[in-house]
Amino acid sequence: MAIDKEAIKEHIRGILVALGDDPDREGLKETPDRVARMYEEVFEGMNYTNDEIAEMFNKSFERPGKDTSDMVLVKDIEVFSYCEHHMALMYDMHVSVAYIPKGKVLGLSKIARIADMVAKRLQLQERIGTDIAYIMSKVTGSEDVAVVIEGSHSCMTARGIRNASAKTFTTTFTGEFEKNETLQNKLMMLLK
Repeated sequence: MAIDKEAIKEHIRGILVALGDDPDREGLKETPDRVARMYEEVFEGMNYTNDEIAEMFNKSFERPGKDTSDMVLVKDIEVFSYCEHHMALMYDMHVSVAYIPKGKVLGLSKIARIADMVAKRLQLQERIGTDIAYIMSKVTGSEDVAVVIEGSHSCMTARGIRNASAKTFTTTFTGEFEKNETLQNKLMMLLK
């Protein structure tokens, strides 16, 4: 599904009118086009299914040595997203992804790229975690995946309750991360 920039321009123009402003005034003349180009960029992930993202970033390498229970962890991947309820910005988001390799390891930059592409959708923070875990499992062949996300939501910080210090933490644990409390504790210690 391609993002329809022309429809976005038309609707943004209508929103400007609905807000009581003049979309033809100097500061707003190019706003519909700028917003359409921005949406094409920040919602790029909406063009792809999780399976297509897995195909895009499936660059793995044979794991050196034999399989063990050692984990690979990439922490503090910075992403942003937009909440599907208010289309409000989710910001200061830090994603940490861990997995236990099964025969192959994924290129480290691909983990950050997966997190970034998944976030570029109208999302819920909880779904970002489950989408990343699904893609990581598919790409690595390992069911043992953990995703921990911390983020701020402007639907809470800039409107409504207006609590600027509120942060949301979510965890997604699959395989051994879900079953093994010692492994969970080890991961959480590494994330401190």
